[in-house]
Amino acid sequence: MSSSHNFLRWFRGATPATKPVETPARGPRTTRRCVGLAEFMRDLRGSEDQKPCALDLGPTSPANITFLADRYLRVYNENILRGAMDPTIRTPRDDGTDGLDLEKFFASNLAYQDRHFDAILCWDAADYLPEELVKPVVEKLHRMLKPKGTLLAFFHTRDAGAESPYCRYHIVQPDTIELEPAAGFRLQRIFNNRHIENLFKDFSSRRFFLGRDNIREVILVR
Repeated sequence: MSSSHNFLRWFRGATPATKPVETPARGPRTTRRCVGLAEFMRDLRGSEDQKPCALDLGPTSPANITFLADRYLRVYNENILRGAMDPTIRTPRDDGTDGLDLEKFFASNLAYQDRHFDAILCWDAADYLPEELVKPVVEKLHRMLKPKGTLLAFFHTRDAGAESPYCRYHIVQPDTIELEPAAGFRLQRIFNNRHIENLFKDFSSRRFFLGRDNIREVILVR
C-alpha cells in the first residue's frame, strides 16, 4: 500500500458500516482470556484523590463501568459505531454515492479536549468503521490521549471470515472478557500488522498479542 489510509480489504461487497445489519444475536456469551487487556490494565489504577480518565468506545456495558470504577477510574463511554450510523452525517458525493460529513461526525462524536484520557478501550471498532472515518478517528484518539496514555485495540485476522459476528465486550477480570454476539454491524476490512503500524504511526510504541480465536490484540502508547 502506498499510504497509511489504504487498507487491505478482503470482503468485497460488504455491507457499509453506516447501514445496520439486522441479524439476530448468534448465541450466548462466550469467555476468552485476553493477554492484551491484562497488560493494558496492569498499571491502570487510580485512587480516591486521583482518578485517571478512561474511555470505552463500545456499547454501554455495566460490567465495564463497574470494573473500571472499582479501580478508581473516571469512566466515559461512547458507542462510536452507532455514531457512525447517524443518518444526519451522511452526504452525497459527486459521483452520486453516499459519503460522510466528517465535520458533522466530530461535532457530535469524540468531542473531548486534547490530552484528556489516560486510557482508551477501542476494542475492534476500526474493523467496523466506514472507510473514510478510520484514519480521522485514529488521529483524534491520538490527540485525546495524554502523553504515555495507552489504547487497546482488537483486529480480526484473515481467518476470522467475513461472517464473523459483531460482539460486545464485557470485562470480567483484568485478563478475561465475555463476548456477547449482537446485531448491527458487519466486518468491513482486515488489517495486517503493517497496516496497523501505518495507521497508528504517530504512537510511540505498539505491542502485538495474537489470540487463539483469530483476534490480534494491540497495545499502543502515545
